[in-house]
Amino acid sequence: MIGKTITYERLSQEEADRACDRHEKLLSGQMGGARANFAYKVMQGLDLSGRNLTDADFSGAILQATNFSRANLSSANLFATDLRRSNLSGAVLRRADLRGAVLRGANLTGADLYQADLREGAIAQVDREKGLAVIRHEQRPGEVADANFTGANLANSKMTGAVAQRADFSDAVLIGARLQRANLRGARFPGANLEGADLSGSDLTDADLSNSVLIGAKLDMCKTQGMNTEGALTDKPAGPAPGADMAETAMLLKAHALWCETGGKQGKPSLFNGCDLRGLKSLARRNLTALQAKGAILYGVDLEGAALQGAKLEGADLRMACLRGADLRGADLSGAQLNNADLRGAQLGPLILPNDRLLAASLAGAVLRYCDLSGTDMRNVNATGADFSHSSMHGLDARRAIFARACLTGVGLPPNFREQLADATGAIDMSAA
Repeated sequence: MIGKTITYERLSQEEADRACDRHEKLLSGQMGGARANFAYKVMQGLDLSGRNLTDADFSGAILQATNFSRANLSSANLFATDLRRSNLSGAVLRRADLRGAVLRGANLTGADLYQADLREGAIAQVDREKGLAVIRHEQRPGEVADANFTGANLANSKMTGAVAQRADFSDAVLIGARLQRANLRGARFPGANLEGADLSGSDLTDADLSNSVLIGAKLDMCKTQGMNTEGALTDKPAGPAPGADMAETAMLLKAHALWCETGGKQGKPSLFNGCDLRGLKSLARRNLTALQAKGAILYGVDLEGAALQGAKLEGADLRMACLRGADLRGADLSGAQLNNADLRGAQLGPLILPNDRLLAASLAGAVLRYCDLSGTDMRNVNATGADFSHSSMHGLDARRAIFARACLTGVGLPPNFREQLADATGAIDMSAA
């Protein structure tokens, strides 16, 4: 903003609520609607949680400790705002303009920042002595130091030149994000997905990228002293190849399917324990009954509608995998990684064996953070010690399931969930979920 002196106006909760009401009327096409203009307003500590503020203007606003949890801020103008210690957990910020915003200490757990712009930016006004004077909320624009982006969706976001030292990106999705020349000293990325991200020229000194996904990530000319990449998934094969190439692997799977369909009369079972199967891309609707793939890498593989009854998938990496509608009755997924996997409508109930015996599926010790389990059949499943943090469980059937010591932080549980379970001893955040 140039050519006009900037003045800040403090808003009360009532004034902010009235502006939000008018904005929501505008979005829904009702009479009396008007776009919310909060530019250069002081809204420190106000509660705007759950509000629909799509396209609202907050440029230059003071929003310290403001509550935006679960608010819709899609395409909102948050240019050069002061969002220190604000609560943006679960908020939708798709394509929001956050250039120059100060996010020091902000909570963005589970927020959706798809294609958001977090690059540098500043507001300037006319100054008699300096010509143009840059307004700074603190230190410098584009600062996200100490912010909590745990589990946030930052896919295709723009963070070029951002100052994000010590920021927490644990389990965040940063696919295709642009982080060139960013200050990421001491930042935490454990379990984060940085597939195709560009971190060229960034400072990653003492950054923790353990167990992250770095497939196709650009790390040219980065400062990497003290950087931890233990357990990270890269372009290099993470295990032995099951065949000479993916074509031979596909033939092995075809033989396995024939073995299943003919009751063992033709074909032969295949062993894929510890193998890297990412190159297969899709195994959708394939017959993979009793598949042996303990510790296998199946990151991002399409397994929609696959028959995986009784499959041995202990410790397998199924992050970002599509298992929608897959038949996993009686499957052993203990210790498996299923972060951000799609399990909508999957069958994880018991497998009926001869003489009416039941083989329960196992998710014991599995990690299913930010997983979609909507409409999933989990009857009788053994989920002892499993981590379901921030997962979606709408319409899930958990009758007679064992959730002892399971973590349910940030989960919206279906009605009568506790009553359905056979054992919930020591479950974490059962009442708060």
